[in-house]
Amino acid sequence: MNKGTTKRMIIMLIIAGLIIGGVVWFQGFKTKMIAKAIHGQANPPQTVATAVAREMRWQPSVDAIGTLAASQQASLSAEVGGLVTAIRFKSGAAVRAGQLLVQMDDGPLVAQLAQLQAQAELARQNLRRDRAQLALHAVSQATVDTDEANVKALAAQVAAQRALIAQKHIAAPFAGRLGLRHVNLGQYLAPGNAVVTLQKLDPMEIDFTVPQSQVDLIRVGMPAQLRSSAVPGREFAARVIAIEPQIDTGTRNLTVRARVANPHDQLLPGAFADVRIDDGAARDYLTLPNAAIAYNPYGATVYVVKNEGRDAHGKPKLVAEQRFVTTGPTRGDQVAVLKGLKAGETVVTAGQLKLRNGSPVIVNNSVEPADQANPQVPNS
Repeated sequence: MNKGTTKRMIIMLIIAGLIIGGVVWFQGFKTKMIAKAIHGQANPPQTVATAVAREMRWQPSVDAIGTLAASQQASLSAEVGGLVTAIRFKSGAAVRAGQLLVQMDDGPLVAQLAQLQAQAELARQNLRRDRAQLALHAVSQATVDTDEANVKALAAQVAAQRALIAQKHIAAPFAGRLGLRHVNLGQYLAPGNAVVTLQKLDPMEIDFTVPQSQVDLIRVGMPAQLRSSAVPGREFAARVIAIEPQIDTGTRNLTVRARVANPHDQLLPGAFADVRIDDGAARDYLTLPNAAIAYNPYGATVYVVKNEGRDAHGKPKLVAEQRFVTTGPTRGDQVAVLKGLKAGETVVTAGQLKLRNGSPVIVNNSVEPADQANPQVPNS
């Protein structure tokens, strides 16, 4: 082999080495780029909304929704059948206790009452005469005893007849306001047929439920405030009058009844109302919007936004840190955090479903979550 051939072989080996080295370098570079791209796709920055945990003074209270009901209510109906001869009320009228509302035909019963009263008067006269005769020993004691028995029997018959006549009259059992009339003059009223409803609207009562976690805040005699959309802008003073002695096993709630004055009949039975009961002195709580809390079977969690310096472009490097918290009472859109968080820390309020512990985040607070202590339903 001459020198020219050897030189060409060396050059070819060098060229082959460069080609192989270039291929290996390119494959390594491509692998790194692919891994970097995959890593970037697996954990890209997520856009979230945030809020700052802050301390607020809260008044311990119980908020509930209940249904208003009249303190007394009855559907008045006929106890016995009869022909309606008089209607002495108007629909929606206020009536007093004992006021006659409907009268049915009682003519035969009244006539029979007069007969019984005449017999009873005769029996009393006979008793007086026989007592005088007994003093002269003209009649026996047995005769006087028979006369006394007759007087008592006829008096009982008179009372029974008056009771039958009273059944032909429908009167208001208590003072209140009537509903719509369901009877007409000349109509035959069958036993049990409803005539009109009667409701005592002052005071009113409201039943509402509270969760078992708030049972210790409720006591008989506590004052309460009541609001109803039926009377907008008005607050009514109420008072707790009764508490159910057991918790409902289905809902784990306790039923409470309060009474509210209603002198102008502004509140009506069947309407919904918001009830608020304050207890004790105000307390300071660390609060967050309720949207920031993720409630799971293993506990409540939040994502805290942490600043880990700056990235290659000089921008803040923000990451999400998942943290367990202990929640307390709620108030409107807000919830109290008892453990796991400090005042001033930034917490994610929207976009939590896209996050995991250590995820990079971009903060965009253009849309803020509801964070009202007393949210109001907007007018339609």
